[in-house]
Amino acid sequence: MAEESWGRVGDDGTVFVRTKDGERAVGQWPDANPEEALAFYTRRYDALAFEVDLLEKRVQAGTVSPDDARAAVKKVTGAIDEAQAVGDLDGLRARLEALTPLVAQQREKKKAERAAKVEEARDAKTKIATEAETIAAGTDWRHGVTRLRELLDEWKALPRLDKSSDDELWHRFSSARTTYTRHRKQHFSELSSKRDEAAVVKERLAAEAESLSSNTDWGPTSGRFRDLMRQWKAAGPAPREVDDKLWARFRSAQDAFFGARDAEQAQENEEQVANQAAKEALLVEIEAILPVTNAKTARDQLRDLLDRWDAIGKIPRDSMRSIDGRLRAVEQAVKSAEDEVWNNSNPEARARAEATVKQLQALITDLEKQAAKHEAQGNTRKATEAHEAIAARREWLTQAQNALADFS
Repeated sequence: MAEESWGRVGDDGTVFVRTKDGERAVGQWPDANPEEALAFYTRRYDALAFEVDLLEKRVQAGTVSPDDARAAVKKVTGAIDEAQAVGDLDGLRARLEALTPLVAQQREKKKAERAAKVEEARDAKTKIATEAETIAAGTDWRHGVTRLRELLDEWKALPRLDKSSDDELWHRFSSARTTYTRHRKQHFSELSSKRDEAAVVKERLAAEAESLSSNTDWGPTSGRFRDLMRQWKAAGPAPREVDDKLWARFRSAQDAFFGARDAEQAQENEEQVANQAAKEALLVEIEAILPVTNAKTARDQLRDLLDRWDAIGKIPRDSMRSIDGRLRAVEQAVKSAEDEVWNNSNPEARARAEATVKQLQALITDLEKQAAKHEAQGNTRKATEAHEAIAARREWLTQAQNALADFS
């Protein structure tokens, strides 16, 4: 009988494996060499050992789920219990048993990870529902619908929660989408109605603009075109194709009117530039009146020159201020000279000046008497006050006498 460490071959060719529970027959090889028989069943053991090695590596690396690992351990353990192989079957079984705590640990870890993912999903779905409700309460009709589609895709990518929580959050999200869609349809329906109304208003405005395009009453018609433009903007958009056609009509009429007005104004500007040159030349003659030595002669000269000035016509607006300013300066100088002549010959003013001189002279005489009286009485203070008053009145008297002299 040949024997090995983990098994033997009996005289009748029966092959046994040794375990902690004793020997167990695993097969029979009656006509073979015992070494060959043991080698054959040892190779079967090696296959089991390879399977255990592979399972250990997968479990330790975490490449197999805890549930699959537990099922694999159970399956391989059953294979070892019934294995027709020779080798350290107890050792293989012990290695498999050593994996059980690791699998349990991984199971708890996976459970915690799943719980964390569920909470993350709960937070994510809550945020999705909240954002959808915010969008539904707003009026962003362009970007809101796109964002709600994105939120729906995000929702689908998230794991399910427990039925109650998932249903509650889905109801919030779905209700928000429904509310937004209803309000959006209502908005565009109202917008469509307003656009139809705008088309009617703009048709009327375009027709009126066309009727005004040949009008040559430039001022009032320009103002009316500005009113029409304000009404056009206030009308809002019409349907795109209709709006473009109506705008083309309106703009064409507007361009025709303002083009004609600008052409006429350009011609007027040419005339006004010539007028400006004529008035600047005439200003040289007008300014030659200065300085005024004889008010009447200056007034006669200016009157003749102003008749020629008025006959010249308009000048460019941006030149009016400087040219008119020069003319006003000459007119003011002539008027000032006339006022001076009038004042100097005004009998009422002369009488007032004479009365003022006489009044001041009488007042000074009276004050001199008072001063002499106070000095005689030895009242120095009152005498001083009287002399101060006399000095002030004499200054006034000098001014009044000078004014009276102007009338002579």
